[in-house]
Amino acid sequence: MKSPVHRCRDVERQPACLETEQQQCVVVSTETTTAPIWFIRDACGIVCGVITWLLVFYAEFVVLFVMLLPSKSLSYSLVNGTVFNSLAFLALASHFRAMCTDPGAVPKGNATKEYIESLQLKPGQVVYKCPKCCSIKPDRAHHCSVCKRCIRKMDHHCPWVNNCVGENNQKYFVLFTMYIALISLHSLVMVVFHFLYCFEDDWTKCSSFSPPATVILLILLCFEALLFLIFTSVMFGTQVHSICTDETGIEQLKKEERRWAKKTKWMNMKAVFGHPFSILWFIPLTQPGRAHGKAESYQYVV
Repeated sequence: MKSPVHRCRDVERQPACLETEQQQCVVVSTETTTAPIWFIRDACGIVCGVITWLLVFYAEFVVLFVMLLPSKSLSYSLVNGTVFNSLAFLALASHFRAMCTDPGAVPKGNATKEYIESLQLKPGQVVYKCPKCCSIKPDRAHHCSVCKRCIRKMDHHCPWVNNCVGENNQKYFVLFTMYIALISLHSLVMVVFHFLYCFEDDWTKCSSFSPPATVILLILLCFEALLFLIFTSVMFGTQVHSICTDETGIEQLKKEERRWAKKTKWMNMKAVFGHPFSILWFIPLTQPGRAHGKAESYQYVV
């Protein structure tokens, strides 16, 4: 039997790629190894991740110490404080899980001649090989130049979570955008009501800070909340649309030919968030079940 033909996808056809029969890869275990924690050492991504947390903490500071604690209504402070802090906790938990969860990295360096022969491919079957990380690429996997790995069902690399959005962490990224949009909207509403309250009452009594400092803090929070409300709402909408159509952002951008089975929108949602539908869909602390919609470890194209 002839050796299986190697092809490269999503990369430029460089000479090293065309001569894959002679290219030698570092032999590693073909099983996916689970590291204690997944973290990308990218300076830009780390800075963006830290900025994200600092912006949430700034909003927390203004909401608590400028608007809620000085309020004369205890019930208003308790209700809004509970809602805002709950949403902020879920947003940061979603961000942490999206950042520190393996998005679906393909085992690195497994495209060796011995391993490909062990797959016992039938005549006419081919495998896709990435010359950059020397891995056999499952169908719908793409190489990320930042993570330096091939990622299954890679949607895009997001510097705000310092990670790729892929098969295993898309749920957390969607929840992150949703909860950030919700706390941004909640902050905007509270800022408007606080401004109205301060205009009707004495500015020196509606906040524990001086009137100029109060105005500056509220305007900065309003600008931050409005900016991130628009940004995360758009991201949330595009992610939900991508899930429902079962087509990643890269696949839409490259207009790749659809070679996978078409499923209903509800089945696509369950493939990302878990099966069956429950409150756990909205909790970033649980791993989504993969009873439906999980791709095989390797898929071949005839």
